[in-house]
Amino acid sequence: MEEENIGQPLLKKHYYENCPGCKVDKAKELKTDVSLRNLLNIWMVVLCSSLPISSLWPYLYFMVSDFNIAEREEDISGYAGYVGSAFMLGRAITSLLWGIIADRYGRKPVVIVGIIFVIIFNTLFGLSTSFWMAVIMRFLLGSLNGLLGPMKAYSSEIFREEHQALGLSTFSAAWGIGLIIGPALGGYLAQPVEKYPHLFPKDSFWDKFPYFLPSFVISVFAFVVAIASIWLPETLHNHPQSSESTEDTEALEKGSSGADKYNIIQKDENLFLNWPLMSSIIVYCIYSLHDAAYQEVFSLWAVSPRRLGGLSFTTDNVGNVLAITGISLIIYQLSLYPSLEKAFGPVRFARVTGVLSIPLLQSYPFIAMLSGFTLNLVINIASVVKNILTVTIITGLFLLQNRAVEQHQRGAANGISMTTMSIFKAIGPAGGGAILTWSQKRLDASFLPGTHMVFFLLNVAGGIGVLLMFTPFLSLKKKTPSVQLH
Repeated sequence: MEEENIGQPLLKKHYYENCPGCKVDKAKELKTDVSLRNLLNIWMVVLCSSLPISSLWPYLYFMVSDFNIAEREEDISGYAGYVGSAFMLGRAITSLLWGIIADRYGRKPVVIVGIIFVIIFNTLFGLSTSFWMAVIMRFLLGSLNGLLGPMKAYSSEIFREEHQALGLSTFSAAWGIGLIIGPALGGYLAQPVEKYPHLFPKDSFWDKFPYFLPSFVISVFAFVVAIASIWLPETLHNHPQSSESTEDTEALEKGSSGADKYNIIQKDENLFLNWPLMSSIIVYCIYSLHDAAYQEVFSLWAVSPRRLGGLSFTTDNVGNVLAITGISLIIYQLSLYPSLEKAFGPVRFARVTGVLSIPLLQSYPFIAMLSGFTLNLVINIASVVKNILTVTIITGLFLLQNRAVEQHQRGAANGISMTTMSIFKAIGPAGGGAILTWSQKRLDASFLPGTHMVFFLLNVAGGIGVLLMFTPFLSLKKKTPSVQLH
């Protein structure tokens, strides 16, 4: 194979002519600025995964109610939790497999195939006519789209080392925005016959399938992204890895210092023995459980009646709150987070935000006592701050995971992360829905009555996550063989 050698101050980098990964590395070497095209690619693909996950939250309560499977109103949240968990259960079963496939055949093929499955099963979910059909479609949607693990690896590989924080914060921002825009779409577009009778007449197709429109809009978006992904640059190398990868060379040239600089592990080391990777994944799982439960609880709590401790919001009200939150997240992730991460380091920054989220979350039951404009103002501020704190933690953990492995193991490493995270996220919605149902049945309890209990238990999970972000549990560095630099 023809080979081009370019001299470097410390080591030589080898760029293979027919290797897509080498083309990307060469482009990174020659161009120091950040490509907006690469940022847009990450945004589009991640949105294809996160929008279907979250779009059902505002209307899931009403959808389950329409299935007539719950005997009492208090049981609706429990059944809704099972629908939310089905996706994560499916993703937990297959994420490692998709990661291995991405390491073998490339990130791009997995992305395109995953988006195609999103189009199919997200559309079918919108056509669900029974509780079990909805559960099965969500399970298949989760198990057959392997987008997130490979894209997390891709987000760190497509940029130079000094811009990896921006790449992963873009991934995290897109994920967070999808979890916000998705519910906004669901809130605005579900039950269109009731909301927009002049556009959607009664007894029409839209009346028979009142929750299809948001799924259809997301599937159309995914179809456009699937076409655009044909031109997605591939970052995987298709030649035997040398003893020093391109990323190793950059790390050696730059040196490593401080608590938040992470060395790369030895080639072909067992990922399960890589404690910097595994410890960050464990903390990530705790926060994934917390975040999934929070997202489920927030939407169900917001639309629950006042007599049960909720806000009596409509789907439009929930959509408004989450849309404002989404806009705020975009501004924060693309303007403030990279500089703050550079100043404080991802771990220290995540610890602080984890602590701050605890009193904020426990204030939610007191917010429910407000009304009118004051309620809308305060719940919007609380939602914005809570999601900013969460996305800060998640992005920091993304950085730890991707800096702990070499490229040829990064897909598998992210597959492990997605598998374990999905298990916890499968527990989150079901557990959150069940605990919310239980808390709404104990409104007169003497200890943490009503919804005080559900937010307290969410804080227990968040508090455990904060504790695990400290040493000796969270390992920040991995020693590599010493290299003499002259």
